[in-house]
Amino acid sequence: MLFFTLYVAALSLLAGTAADNQTFTNSGEIDISTCPITYYGQKYETLYVDFDSDKFRVCFKGFNRLGMKNDCILMSKGTADRGGLSVLTREIPTGSGVHRLLPNLQTAGKCVNLIPLKDSQQSQIKQVELGNFGRQAILAIKTYSGYTSGNVETVEVVSGRSVSRQIFQTSETMNGIITDVSGCRHKGGVYKINTTVWDPNICSNVTCDAFGVATVVSDCGPMERCKGNGSCIMDAMCTVTGPTIIDVMGHIHTVPDRCGYTLMKHASIPGFQVLGVFQERRRRDVSFLDRVIIHLSNAKIFLEQGGRVKVDDQELLLRTNTQSVHGVMFSKDPTGVTAKITTSNHTVSVHFNGYTAQIHITGPSGTPVHGLCGSSATTMVQEKVSKYSASGCDTQYDDEADSSINFIDINEWCNVLDQAPFTACKMHVNPESFMSACNRTLHKYPAVDGLKCQFLEAYARACSQYNITVEGWRSKTRCSRVPKALCQDRYCSAHEFCGERRYGGERRCLCRAIFASKYRTTDSFGEPTVCEHKSATLTLAGCLLEENGIDYSVLHLNDQNCMGKMDNETHMVTFRFNPTHSCGTVVMANNSEIIYKNTIKTRNSSMFGVITRHDPVYIDFSCFYHQPDIKSMAIRLKHSSLTKEILYGQWMYNLTMNAFADPDHMQPIDSRTDIELDQKIWVVIMAEGLDEKQVALVTDSCWATDQPLPNGSLRYDLVIKGCPNPEDRTINVESNGMGTATYFSFNTFQFSGKTSDVYLHCRLELCIKQTNSCAPICQRANRRRRSAMPNYLSDHHQLITMAWTS
Repeated sequence: MLFFTLYVAALSLLAGTAADNQTFTNSGEIDISTCPITYYGQKYETLYVDFDSDKFRVCFKGFNRLGMKNDCILMSKGTADRGGLSVLTREIPTGSGVHRLLPNLQTAGKCVNLIPLKDSQQSQIKQVELGNFGRQAILAIKTYSGYTSGNVETVEVVSGRSVSRQIFQTSETMNGIITDVSGCRHKGGVYKINTTVWDPNICSNVTCDAFGVATVVSDCGPMERCKGNGSCIMDAMCTVTGPTIIDVMGHIHTVPDRCGYTLMKHASIPGFQVLGVFQERRRRDVSFLDRVIIHLSNAKIFLEQGGRVKVDDQELLLRTNTQSVHGVMFSKDPTGVTAKITTSNHTVSVHFNGYTAQIHITGPSGTPVHGLCGSSATTMVQEKVSKYSASGCDTQYDDEADSSINFIDINEWCNVLDQAPFTACKMHVNPESFMSACNRTLHKYPAVDGLKCQFLEAYARACSQYNITVEGWRSKTRCSRVPKALCQDRYCSAHEFCGERRYGGERRCLCRAIFASKYRTTDSFGEPTVCEHKSATLTLAGCLLEENGIDYSVLHLNDQNCMGKMDNETHMVTFRFNPTHSCGTVVMANNSEIIYKNTIKTRNSSMFGVITRHDPVYIDFSCFYHQPDIKSMAIRLKHSSLTKEILYGQWMYNLTMNAFADPDHMQPIDSRTDIELDQKIWVVIMAEGLDEKQVALVTDSCWATDQPLPNGSLRYDLVIKGCPNPEDRTINVESNGMGTATYFSFNTFQFSGKTSDVYLHCRLELCIKQTNSCAPICQRANRRRRSAMPNYLSDHHQLITMAWTS
């Protein structure tokens, strides 16, 4: 690094008008926002100055601490222990004495920060000057006769690392010295302006221009990284998320069907291939990666849904720690399954979580990667694998657009990948491909089953392969704080996928769209009846029953002892009768034909007595009926909101009761909202106009009747003396007697044998908080309820009523 001697007579910095005087003793934080300094390419508006036993420090990121990667200028202090700041605002034109002494300065100076240093006797010992030249900066030092500590040493520190150290004789500093503290930074490296440097740490030529802008020409290709010793190795990442393949070059392929494709091949690994098989889920026209197949010379490995792993068609029971099979290291954690293949030269890691697969390969450079993940030009047709492509898998569909998709919201969501905190990874993994994959998928497919967060998860995981941790993205985006595969250890059949149930959010095996479409068009639950030798068999799809809220275990034939049996692999439910086990079959003769008829129905008894949470099901089947006859019940709220003005004594307030379909009370239920039996709903009762500090609202009791009047003969209790009915575990009461709003939730029902409206009535009390404990004390033990006598009983209760109707 070059320093130039500057004589006082040529020091044009000393001319101008000083302003913004600030002082400090021992240490101080100085505002230089009126004359900011760009130190080695980084702009700062604050200085942190302090003294130690022999040095004066000017730091930019904060007061210097041990281990801190700070930017600082260290210099000998002499006997000084205090100082100040003034700012000269006169412009220093190009061609000045400073520019002649520092030829690398390309722009005019704008201002100078003057920092005079004095001793305890107020004698000036030294003056330090930091000059603003746009993206460049200069440092000048002058000592005075009171400086008697020998030579002056300066050390320039960038990110905690010394980049320059010089020692000057006092004969030089008495006249003044000046130097350029401009430069560039790139990936931890620091470079002086107007230089081109070969940096073996990044295998690149770095040119730092006069304006502090670095231009980097790397010897490593786009699929390589520098080892830090001047040589490059292969380091390539391919991400397959949903229907999108982001190859090692960052290019995108979209899989349009449900076939098998070659994702990656590498000639240096004998027999090695990674294949992907795609399947539809809720829509026929959007496919998702369903399983990953790894071909090796000595084994075939299948990474399947739910974290299931098969090796040569034998299921591998993975333990929590890693285990080796055929030289492949397997590991399983809540985020998914990883298979790691290590050869003499290459390492390949394949991670799969049910939605996304990421393939990371490292090894010697020079050998290309092939397949849809590779850099070579290829097409979907060329990479299709017939062995893993079922007949008709390439049939393409165009389903009706989903009207619930908000394109503006989706665009905003996907664009967070180009914002902090993800920008910390931008230099290593380009977010544009992940943003495109996010938009392409969510513009057609609903954002359910945690899909929105999967794209962010995929990008963050890709960054982690390059040792970049994206801090705080989960809390910012409200994605799960704990990374976890959506349906780990839940195994569905080939015609099912694991997703979240429409009501309640429970994870279930749901029907794939193509499989279900042939049944939905005929409003059936399964295959036609199969009759043979005076016996009949009817097979229903468990996933169709599931999505209609029907529990197969409560179904039976005319004889309640004859129930359906579910196949553990296919999840198909079979009902059967024959002459030996008639199961209540009715035998009839019709035109010389014998008809064997039975009915699948729901169990008559209910654990809740007068209510049931299952749709009544009656499916008649015989040899001649190709489709089962089904009777279903749709529930719709008749009045979702009720407002009632109440005047009592000196208090006037509004009492409202509203119903919602979600626990966050964001989806109000109105007269157009369909409600299923056994669907959880949330009821909010609120009083507006009360003094919450003095009065609390208490829901003393709520009950349902089959008549509009609250004293109907058929009654089912939900809330009793402020507590949930202990016989019904679906009921939950919150914040009762705590303020001016109470909440409770329950699963909907209808009265057994009734199809009439169900009316909900609630008895409400006002409780004076200053003299009473208003919150009911509720305990559940051995299914029995114990509660203290309430303190809020009065003669001034009010009734509020809501109804739902079939």
